[in-house]
Parts: sequence; structure tokens; C-alpha cells
Amino acid sequence: MISYCTNVHPAEDVAGIVAQLERYALPVRERLGADRLGVGLWLSAPVARGLADDVAARKALRAELDARGLAVYTLNAFPYGGFHDEVVKHAVYRPRWTDRERVAYTIDCVTVLADLLAEDASYGSISTLPLGWRDPWTAYDDRCASEAIDQVVRVIRIFAAAGDRPIRLAVEPEPGCVLDTVDDALGWLSGRVDPAYVGLCLDTCHLAVSFADPAETLAAIAASEVDVVKVQASAALHVPKPAEARDALATFAEPRYLHQVRELDAVGVVHRADDLPGAWEELPGEGPWRVHFHLPLHQAPAAPLATTTDVLRTVAAGLPGRPHLEVETYTWSVLLGAGDLVGGIAAELAWAQANLIGEGSAA
Repeated sequence: MISYCTNVHPAEDVAGIVAQLERYALPVRERLGADRLGVGLWLSAPVARGLADDVAARKALRAELDARGLAVYTLNAFPYGGFHDEVVKHAVYRPRWTDRERVAYTIDCVTVLADLLAEDASYGSISTLPLGWRDPWTAYDDRCASEAIDQVVRVIRIFAAAGDRPIRLAVEPEPGCVLDTVDDALGWLSGRVDPAYVGLCLDTCHLAVSFADPAETLAAIAASEVDVVKVQASAALHVPKPAEARDALATFAEPRYLHQVRELDAVGVVHRADDLPGAWEELPGEGPWRVHFHLPLHQAPAAPLATTTDVLRTVAAGLPGRPHLEVETYTWSVLLGAGDLVGGIAAELAWAQANLIGEGSAA
């Protein structure tokens, strides 16, 4: 079952989350004509803390989900909070995996997911950030992050020993972070974490932005000891000729989120800019660009812009294992304003169902 990620909704308390599920997720399910709809919940740190401390509250939230035909297989524990503040940018990468707050938040999410997990789920997944933003980062930070992830795994093992279905942590590479690419993540995770409980969250927008070949990436994953635990089905903005697209790109240079840009030159070197507004001064502007902006899967932007759904299709067709699949387009508020969010999410999920579901994905 495909889930859609609720980080598109701004609610950061339980009452607000339930209201958003009623306002958006239930109508999406009904519009799709589905008996059940997967929702990849995003819980801010205070919400996760409150739910982890209160078993009755977890049961009540589970009842609210069940009453609306909503099923939880995965949580998004990348943003800690404030994901819909007026300016998010680098704040989304804090706290880092060197900080006790990140450990506590993730453990809270483990506790909550264990009680919310859909009955037909073989495991639960929790996606998380790729350690932190790349600068500053030291060898000492590396050791701290390893120890922090080990703390979470020890808690997960306690749940597994009690007979609960396994919970798996999914580390999500992202441009500009310590684990910038899938190759970075494979190199860091291999031999360092228990692969039974820690693997990859493969975000196909991030993969496309890196200009990595998706088939080669899948082969590298298959040859490693690291599993793809979760796929975030997403598409990046592709700019074949930046010089001809300056006006068209202006719409996407919005102030809330960081929109990393990569340019591929004629000899295969990838040049980097940390945000779209500065890319014009920082990049050569001669080769194609890819921009970290999650585009709706079913809508290609108008020329001279394009989308990277071809990368997503390649990944979906060749995935090793049976990871969770979550549509994560959190930029609807930027693209739509007060437009038809229910219709947008439903259309995107219908596209994903028609184009991505097959032997490579499961609950």
C-alpha cells in the first residue's frame, strides 16, 4: 500500500493532526474509492513525546485512524518541529544525530509507531535525517552519531524481544548533508549499524538531484549489506538549459525551504549550490540543473522546466526487497496556496498507484 506523508499538513498537536486527517486524508481516501489509505505520519517532537508518555492517547489516536480507514506503516521523523514556519531552511537538519534531543525524539517515535502500526504491516519504518548538515562535522561527531543510533537500536530490540513487529530506522541521504548521496550513506552505514534495524530511506527526488544513475545506485545497494527500508516517491525539478529558465525558476525560489541545486557539466562533474537563489552566482550555468523541489508526481511543469519522474520509475521497477512506499510532496502550500489540496494529493496517489505499484513495494 502506498502512503502519503502528512508533513504536508502544519498541525503540531494531536487535536490538529486529527482535524487534518478529517479534513484531508479521509476525503482523499473517499475520492480514490479506497477502503483504506496509507498515511505516513509526521509527528513533531512535542506530539511524539506526549503520545509516548500516554498509552491511552496512543490508543485514542489509533481509534481515530481506524475510524477513518487510515493505516500507518511508517513515520517521518526527519523534521523535529516547525516544518511549516515562515522560514525553515537549515533548521530542518536540527537537532543532529549528535544531540540527545534527536535520540529522545526517535525513541518516542518508535514507541508511538509500535501501537499505531497497521495490522497487515510486516514491519514499521521511521525515516530520519542523514546525520546533519555537512558543516560543521568532525570525526568526533561521527562517533557520537554512531553511538546515538545504537541507543535507538537497543530500544527497538526491546520491542522486538517483546514480540512486537520489527521497527526499522531508515536514514535518508540528502544533498548538502553529511550523507549527501546514497553512496555516502552506504559507506557510512555498512559495518557500522545492525542492518536488521537500520537501512536506507531512498528519496527519489534527492537521488535525482545528485545526478546519480538510478540503475547503478540500485546495483550498489543490492551489492551492499544495507536494505532499502523505505522509498519516498518524489520528483525533482529538472532544468535542461538554466540560461533559458531564469524567469520560470523564479516561482520556485521561495523563502521557506532549502532548494539545493546541482549542475552536471560536460565531463560528468557535479557542481553544487546550497539554495536556488544563490545558484546563479555559484554555478557555471552551462549544463543541466536539478533542484531539490518536490514536484507533484502527476504534473510536469511547463517548458522550459521538466521533472525527474523517470528516475522514480526506474527505482520503482528495480527495487531490491519490498520497502515501504511513501509519496512525499510537502511543497503543496507553495504550489497551490489555498487551492484544492485534497484533489492534488488524490491525483498524485492515483498516479503512483498506476505507475509504481508492482513486485517492488509492499506494506
